[in-house]
Amino acid sequence: MDSRPDPELSLRERKKRETRQRISDIATDLIGKRGFDAVTVAEIARAAGVSPMTVFNYFPRKEDLFLDRIPEAADLFASAIRDRAPDEPPLAALRRLALRLLEERHPLGGVGDTFADFWRTVAASSALRARAREGVEEIEAALAAAFGEAGVADPELSAALTMAAYRTVFVASVRRLLAGDLVTEVARDHRRRLEAAFDALERAGLDG
Repeated sequence: MDSRPDPELSLRERKKRETRQRISDIATDLIGKRGFDAVTVAEIARAAGVSPMTVFNYFPRKEDLFLDRIPEAADLFASAIRDRAPDEPPLAALRRLALRLLEERHPLGGVGDTFADFWRTVAASSALRARAREGVEEIEAALAAAFGEAGVADPELSAALTMAAYRTVFVASVRRLLAGDLVTEVARDHRRRLEAAFDALERAGLDG
């Protein structure tokens, strides 16, 4: 079998990712400006130049158009454990990822200049709030699977406690951003609380 990468497949996948991102960007803009309930999937599809069926091929639910990073979050956190160096404990790998996301002002890092508007939109929609809670459960399940593969004694408990700690820090920072606190100050305190959270998790022996 020819083991060389298939250029056509690579191009096809790249176009699919670009289409998905374009749809999500348009949906985020429209929903951010007018609210979740005021924007229809058909309207998003027209603006993106695709059919509603194509939208649902990429995003099973309307909520996923706005909260489109849930699969990415699950993959990032699970991959941090799976792809870590052989001598690196799982929690150390997760700490490293969390701090990197914060430094990069990644949308999953908790702090950024435009985050307040995003989370204000989520807070205003019961559907988005419910989907966000489901997303936390999905990320926790992915973490539990990765902890299990790493040989952690109680992977479900480790995942639940890790997600609870991360979510507590994340939500506190979002609330401060919504209240108008300076991003630089929130980021500084976010980092301090992340470090404290992972210190506590490590003292609890969750890697064992």
